[in-house]
Amino acid sequence: MTGSFEVVGQTRIADTGFVAIDRVAVRADGETYDRTVVRHPGAVVVVPVVADGVVLMVRQFRAATGGALLEVPAGKRDQEGEPPERTAVRELEEEIGHRPGRLVKLAEFWNSPGFCDEYSHVFVALDLEMVGDGTGAPTSPEERAMTTERVALADIEALVSSRRLVDAKSIIGLLLARQHLAGAHEPLDP
Repeated sequence: MTGSFEVVGQTRIADTGFVAIDRVAVRADGETYDRTVVRHPGAVVVVPVVADGVVLMVRQFRAATGGALLEVPAGKRDQEGEPPERTAVRELEEEIGHRPGRLVKLAEFWNSPGFCDEYSHVFVALDLEMVGDGTGAPTSPEERAMTTERVALADIEALVSSRRLVDAKSIIGLLLARQHLAGAHEPLDP
């Protein structure tokens, strides 16, 4: 990489509540230029394993795609100071009505670093226990309408190649969970 890059200023363009848009001034090699950055509180991604090689996934409407997507449970880190592990437990309870007996961190990643600072924490949830009637506590219209599906980890590649699974965070989480369960992927240190 040539040159040194330095953020020299930023201006808030919009604030929508849980995301904001900033104009960021960057200096490199004597030149200053602007970039637009979406500010996001971050997210958790959770792969809930209910049986040997079977996970619970949700199908929910996503306005950005204009349709429903098959996904693992996930959610924003929108509660100030809440550790990612606690957010993961909360999201599982809200979305699928289960609590993990064990939560193992598999990865962390930037979702779309070309324009957004969203950073995700990926977990596999094991030894699940049903909470209440097991339907969760939906907090949005999309969650109230979503359905839960059981998916075999052995089917992930077929779902991806047939375009029935096109959600990147889910693909990352499912593949890492499968490797972890096979003993081929070490968990991250907390």
